[in-house]
Amino acid sequence: MNHDVYNYTDTAGRVSQNTVLRKTYGLLGLSFVPAAIGAVASTLMGFNVFATFGSPWIALAVFFAFVYGMCFLIEKNRYSNTGVALLMVFTFGMGILISPLLQRTLGYSNGGELIGIAAAMTAGVFFTMAALARRANVNTNGLGRFLTVGAVVLIIGMVASWFLQIPALTLTVSAGFAIFSSLMIMWQVRTIIEGGENSHISATLTIFISIYNIFSSLLNILGVFSGED
Repeated sequence: MNHDVYNYTDTAGRVSQNTVLRKTYGLLGLSFVPAAIGAVASTLMGFNVFATFGSPWIALAVFFAFVYGMCFLIEKNRYSNTGVALLMVFTFGMGILISPLLQRTLGYSNGGELIGIAAAMTAGVFFTMAALARRANVNTNGLGRFLTVGAVVLIIGMVASWFLQIPALTLTVSAGFAIFSSLMIMWQVRTIIEGGENSHISATLTIFISIYNIFSSLLNILGVFSGED
């Protein structure tokens, strides 16, 4: 069978780990196209999706409904082209969701530079963690349990920082998400290598969210320490 990078319909057990990893990287690169379109278009229009709902409670509920609803649908279609289409919709939406952060950063005199630094740092983290996953002796099960607990703690922290607006808490949560997401990349790549993941769509979803979290977290941190009003 021809396992082309854009042949997304191979089912479980029919592809090698190297093929899954290769397809994951190919689809990951493709997924950033709609994300960039959504982010750039929303930023140029000055659109803030969170401000449209008025209440922060409603905005937070819509955010979680979109993210977890789309993740559920993508996982339900993790072996089909429908899953790919849903992934593209999801990444476009995530581009729109990061627009307020980009707009705020661009309001600084050095905003463009901060975005570039955050992007370069994110790329460096991704390539480093992906390389470590191939070479390091990682206890995948142990790391997975640690990340599960960490995810719960970070979500609670994110909700708290959303409403309390305490700068120190926001910085702590951002740093926590950056570290957590870096480990998620290593865990996901290692899981593929060990044969624990046979859907490159699912793997792409996990790595995309991790990269997204790293970039937004680093941008938040750089904005606090380097931004100029």
